[in-house]
Amino acid sequence: MDALIFTAMSGANRALKAQQVHANNLANSETGGFRADFGVARSQAVAGSGFDARHVTRLEPSAVNSRPGAIHATGRELDVAIEGEGFLAVLDGGQEVYTRAGSLDVGADGTLSVQGRPVLGDGGAITLPPFSQLAIAADGTLSVQAQGETLMQPVAKLKLVRPVPEELSKNGNGFIISRAGGTLPADDTVRVKGGHLERSNVSAVEEMIATMALGRDFELQMKMFTTASEMADAGNRLVRG
Repeated sequence: MDALIFTAMSGANRALKAQQVHANNLANSETGGFRADFGVARSQAVAGSGFDARHVTRLEPSAVNSRPGAIHATGRELDVAIEGEGFLAVLDGGQEVYTRAGSLDVGADGTLSVQGRPVLGDGGAITLPPFSQLAIAADGTLSVQAQGETLMQPVAKLKLVRPVPEELSKNGNGFIISRAGGTLPADDTVRVKGGHLERSNVSAVEEMIATMALGRDFELQMKMFTTASEMADAGNRLVRG
């Protein structure tokens, strides 16, 4: 059988996988701080003698869209948005991961968290003392007004990182990780905005257009598959005489 059939099937599989990526993007279009994904694939020659002109699609890990989302004011003192490039560091299952979601919460024991994951500072997970007021400075410094006090005192600093966008990936829970593995160093140039949150960077219009284009691509691959099958049948009939 001509290897064209493998080319068609691998192309159809790529279209299906890309559809899943765009469907997930659309599902998270209202998720604060969400970063859209790109489906990535490469061309790979078919192994074997006589197949030099045939190629298949090799799927690669999805890439992360680094375009910033819109920032809106909330007035909530525990909300924080990253200005420009950068991420907050949090713990997910004991691993340091990164996120743009900035809706912070304080537990009964003072543990600062986002989406149920502990938020990291320069010295590890941040635990705040009892306070009546909190402020987040542009450099990520957390200052609190202790109960019964009148002055604001700095108590911790958010760990903010600025990775290279092309080197980012996501783990199974949707948090940002480095493709190279390991942790990223803190970057003092990253700036945040307290009392604000960032929306998802997903464009519903772009995702819908991409979904329709992939649908047409899948139909084309199926036509190629049918053509390759017909060519193989014709060749077999010629051989049989």
